[in-house]
Amino acid sequence: MTLDPQDFDLNSDNKELPFVSVIVPIYNGETDLPDLVSCLRAQTYPADRVEYLLVDNQSRDRTFAHLHQFATESGDRQLNLIPLQANQIQSSYAARNVGIKASQGEILAFTDADCRPSAEWLAELVKPFSQDTVGLVAGEIVGLPAQTLLETFADRQDTLSQKHTLAHPFCPYGQTANLAIRSTALESTGLFRPYLTTGGDADLCWRILRSTKWTIQYAEKAIVQHHHRTTLPELCRQWHRYGCSNRYLQELHGVALTPELSAGEYGYRIARWLLKEVPRNSIGIVRGKSDRAHLFATPLSLMCIAARSQGQRQAQLSSRAQQIESW
Repeated sequence: MTLDPQDFDLNSDNKELPFVSVIVPIYNGETDLPDLVSCLRAQTYPADRVEYLLVDNQSRDRTFAHLHQFATESGDRQLNLIPLQANQIQSSYAARNVGIKASQGEILAFTDADCRPSAEWLAELVKPFSQDTVGLVAGEIVGLPAQTLLETFADRQDTLSQKHTLAHPFCPYGQTANLAIRSTALESTGLFRPYLTTGGDADLCWRILRSTKWTIQYAEKAIVQHHHRTTLPELCRQWHRYGCSNRYLQELHGVALTPELSAGEYGYRIARWLLKEVPRNSIGIVRGKSDRAHLFATPLSLMCIAARSQGQRQAQLSSRAQQIESW
């Protein structure tokens, strides 16, 4: 279907708008569900042109029971919420595949349970598909309002932004926290690798972009908010996972690993921080022109870099992770 962007009028009863399947994998997400469902109810995209497939992935809490409750409650609000279960493999990618196989949409939109899509998210994410050549669209990911030093640090680094992934030197890709794919783009490439634990979004995007003629576009106004990590262990695990993803993608696609810093480079940056940045930022704090996030930016950055390097060294891709699930 080809749509003229100028005819994309959400205020009309336009049955020419593509039918969209929103797929959300959920693991132990009962506390996130109320806010997530509230965001889905607020979407401006016509309710009769979208289905929401929420896939419980072997949760240990009452996620699936809550999904059924929300599905029942949403019936009167025209929110087509469909609870599903992915019981065979503990993996967000396996859960997404369950959603894909149950979907009816021309466009498959992905986000996560701990994300908070803006009201215009889906409408803005779908717009670029008016172009026949577009097979993937990446929306923007921003942090929820920062409350702690670590959240402020991550916010200033634009850690979550899709601008980084879309500028990847090997091939652009979008993160599944905010990604849409034309369903027909999966016909020749297959679905997500169900046993992959991280990096599956890049892997799928690269398989589509490198083996077909589909293109990817950036929808800057299609915004979802996401939590930043609030503790040092969580932050280190996040960057360790980035390193594991790098290793897996290196084995699957031959992409270069991120260069590691030498001991001398770590030492130089710490010395520069102690001798230059700490005095300067301390004075800035006293004068109200700086804060603790600026003061500790360098050691936090080095901690993240070290965790990523450790992930790259330690990760081992299992043989099962190379499997691609077919539709």
